[in-house]
Amino acid sequence: MHFSIWRRPDGQFYWELVGNAGEVLAVSACYGRKETAESTIVSVQSAAGDADTIDRSEGEPFERQLP
Repeated sequence: MHFSIWRRPDGQFYWELVGNAGEVLAVSACYGRKETAESTIVSVQSAAGDADTIDRSEGEPFERQLP
């Protein structure tokens, strides 16, 4: 598993969390600075182990727009 940092055509940066089989597991918001994207990776790495799961699958479907 690894994080990949990408730069969009508009200059914004975002990261993807990629699984061992190459599948994208998570995508971040967009950031104006690469350093901000990098610091959020560190935050996710340190906090994810303690993260709770909130089930939001009931109700209206929601389609997220990816970067």
